[in-house]
Amino acid sequence: MALTGRTGLLAVLGAVVLVLVPSWWTLLAVDGALVALVVADLVLAGNVRRLRLHRAGETNVRLGEETTVALIVENPGPRRLRGRLRDAWPPSAGASPRTVAVTIPPGERRRVETRLVPTRRGDRSAVAVTVRSYGPLGLAARQLNRRAPWTVRVLPAFPSRRHLPAKLARLRELTGQHVALIRGQGTEFDSLREYVDGDDVRSIDWRATARRSDVVVRTWRPERDRRIYLVLDTGRTAAGRVGDIPRLDCSMDAALLLGALASRAGDRVDLLAYDRRVRARVEGAARTEVLTAMVRAMAPLEPELIEADAAGMVSALLSRVRQRCLVVLLTDLNATAIEEGLLPLLPQLTAKHLVLVAAVSDPRVTEMATARGDAAAVYDAAAAERARAERRRVTTELRKYGVEVVDAPPDEIAPALADAYLSLKAAGRL
Repeated sequence: MALTGRTGLLAVLGAVVLVLVPSWWTLLAVDGALVALVVADLVLAGNVRRLRLHRAGETNVRLGEETTVALIVENPGPRRLRGRLRDAWPPSAGASPRTVAVTIPPGERRRVETRLVPTRRGDRSAVAVTVRSYGPLGLAARQLNRRAPWTVRVLPAFPSRRHLPAKLARLRELTGQHVALIRGQGTEFDSLREYVDGDDVRSIDWRATARRSDVVVRTWRPERDRRIYLVLDTGRTAAGRVGDIPRLDCSMDAALLLGALASRAGDRVDLLAYDRRVRARVEGAARTEVLTAMVRAMAPLEPELIEADAAGMVSALLSRVRQRCLVVLLTDLNATAIEEGLLPLLPQLTAKHLVLVAAVSDPRVTEMATARGDAAAVYDAAAAERARAERRRVTTELRKYGVEVVDAPPDEIAPALADAYLSLKAAGRL
């Protein structure tokens, strides 16, 4: 039971009456009348226990986008329900409005919609539905919390998809679906044509040239059906924030763009999320379904505040991948983690696979390195320059093992990784 402001107003009026006519009989009369009105109001209020609650709406939404979940409230009781309803969700679900006024006649139902704008990935579940039913006088109300289960999975944001058309256009050039063919590159023979200035002389087909009066060269197209294995490091370094975005989310965005591009190129794309154990895995998905599978697998991932087990990750990779493929490791160029964990194990990977390490750099460090305003700024600049030197040193060490490295800020990491993939494909290294 809940009392309202009207009940308080009546109590004040009763107190005024007592001041004007001070006696026990007046007190009993005022209190009795007030209690009688409250009880009558409660009796005549709609029964909240008999309400039936049903859900409808979306079950998936991208991070930062808006969706709507509906709550259908059915009143099977004999009395009209007048009141307010609150559909409670976790704060990160971004639910609104907070409360809604409802009036449901006997035997009817009403639809209440809640707008969700999530601010975090993962599963967001409805907490409880609170219904407050007022009597006809508005003096008191019945209130009850009810469960109405519903879960919305918040999928990773994919802001880099705006780069996909440009990358696909370049891909069509590489695969010969555009007027500009790649000359003398790739590993899959395409056709013969006349030699023009700038062609690689190694691509000249001497037998075909001998049969004709002109010099003829072979054109090649990059091989299809290669395997791309994306590895997300979900250890402690992935929890660091670059600006307002966790490194893991930036890595996910880059992985999605590369996955979309590689699947369009006809390559097979797999995904592994690992720290000390496998957190998510996508293998053997059809090219038309791989992006959807990746998004669903990434949605509930959260960084673990533990040091990633590089040996376990390499072991998991080698046990799953027998044939040569491109291994793309999305991690951070943390000197300690790389030198103590990954570097000693690289020969095992590079002996069988082409390895590419992609890392998200912090643009704030670059800004600090150029600051010279005062003594504090100079010290900050020195620290920032030292951090940049450490990353350059780690990059150099990785390249000594034949590892390709992409190190770019959050808004550039996804297109830079896609460009690196296209360059490897154009050079026939996949």
